[in-house]
Amino acid sequence: MEQIPNNNQDEKIVDNDLQPKDINYYSQVCVIQGMTLGDLDAEGFKQYVADKFDGVRVNFLEEVKTNPDLDSEGEAVPDTGGRNDIFFNVHTDDIPRFAVKRLGWCKWWEDVHYNQQTFLYPQEILNKYPKTW
Repeated sequence: MEQIPNNNQDEKIVDNDLQPKDINYYSQVCVIQGMTLGDLDAEGFKQYVADKFDGVRVNFLEEVKTNPDLDSEGEAVPDTGGRNDIFFNVHTDDIPRFAVKRLGWCKWWEDVHYNQQTFLYPQEILNKYPKTW
C-alpha cells in the first residue's frame, strides 16, 4: 500500500475522527484510494497536498477501511476489502485549479457515487459525507 512520503519522522498518525474546522469553506470531499498517511499528521497531510498542488488548501477528514468487493450476485468476494482510503476536502476557492491536476491521484466523492462504488464504504461514511452535486 502506498504511503505519503514524510520528511518529519516525529509526526504522529492522525486520529480517524478528525473533522474540518469549517465545512462551509471546504465543500468538495475527495478520496485517495489505497493510500495511508504513514507518519504524517493532519497538518503534514495538508502541507503535502499544498506542496504537490501549488498551494491548494485541504482539510484531512479521516482514513477509512473499505468493505469487500461484491460479485455479480451481490455477495462479498473473499480476500477483498480492508484497503485504506484517505478522505479529505478541498477549499471551495481552490477547486477550479485542483480539478484537472487531481486526475489520476484522487477521486471526487461524487465519482464514487456515480460509479456505483458506495458499497465499498461503511454506512456511517455514506451518512457522514453525502454527495453534494
